Amino acid sequence: MSTEEQQDRLLRWVERVAAFCVEEWGLPPITGRILGWLMICDPAEQSAGQIAEVIQASRASLTSNMRFLTAIGLVKKVRRPGDRVSYYRIEDDAWQKVIQRKLESLSAFGEIADEGLDIAGGEGDRTERIKAAHDSLTWLQSLAARHPLRR
Repeated sequence: MSTEEQQDRLLRWVERVAAFCVEEWGLPPITGRILGWLMICDPAEQSAGQIAEVIQASRASLTSNMRFLTAIGLVKKVRRPGDRVSYYRIEDDAWQKVIQRKLESLSAFGEIADEGLDIAGGEGDRTERIKAAHDSLTWLQSLAARHPLRR
């Protein structure tokens, strides 16, 4: 496979990651492209200029999205001694953080479902609908507790 074909294949994959982030998480496409690129790029640390060039983004848009990704702990800003340029890399535990946050939000919804069961009174269709959500969340929490992610 030629270098150009390999680059096209990488960029198509980055676009798939971006589409997933848009559809599943409601993130802007550029945020998904940044995540995708930082997952597959070589070397793992890239400057904002390198990222912007590859994903064809403006520096202003890239900067605000990098700030967001850094703030939520998915991307890490790295400085090299003697180099004034900042580099970025995906955090080693980025996906563990994503999953942990999802589990925490589902756990919070489980508390809401508990309250709904109390309000619904314990019988009838509305109780069954809330119980289905509650049971699914309880199952997921139990599964995660029995099989914690280890690296």
